Amino acid sequence: MATIDKKLLKEVKRLYYKNKLSVKDVASRLNVSIDAVFYCMRHNKLKRRKKEESNSIRYERSEPSFKVKKINNEKLKILKAIGVMLYWGEGYKTGKNTVDFANSDKDMIILFLKFLRKICGVDEKRLRVYPYFYANQNIDENKDYWSKIAKIDKNQFTRPYVRNDFNRDKLNKMPHGLIHIRYSDKKLLNLIKNWIEEYKKI
Repeated sequence: MATIDKKLLKEVKRLYYKNKLSVKDVASRLNVSIDAVFYCMRHNKLKRRKKEESNSIRYERSEPSFKVKKINNEKLKILKAIGVMLYWGEGYKTGKNTVDFANSDKDMIILFLKFLRKICGVDEKRLRVYPYFYANQNIDENKDYWSKIAKIDKNQFTRPYVRNDFNRDKLNKMPHGLIHIRYSDKKLLNLIKNWIEEYKKI
């Protein structure tokens, strides 16, 4: 029994600490019960990971929802640079796990979405649009407008923010309001932020 326990202890240490498997996965790999793994760890005073560390490991191992495309021509290189620079200037880079680009300029919206689609290879179904309108604007018409511009179905629009307190002199600056293009994937956000850092070094 002692020999078996030593072998089990050795494998639990290897799989849990070195390979960073969960207790459930360790038990499955060793073909023993979860209780047996817990008992082995308690009996040998092996420390379990904290929740934050476990979440970090799960995040690192999770499959990204996007697939970066091969950049094999000058046009795509330029598009990547444009997309990264747009996000550097107009994107939310802290406090969220979501790519969030806001603008009222339709051409910037179109270019940023080209970057997401042709460079980052995002999943179209995960794209979300958060509209921001003034109270005197036609919300339905403007949702139609942005849906056509962004080529994103209105079912992927979230409830708009409607501003009642505004300066009427500024209405012409945002005749269709503005929209946030959002994509919830922390890995993509981190990738874009890494690209920004790389461009800073040029």
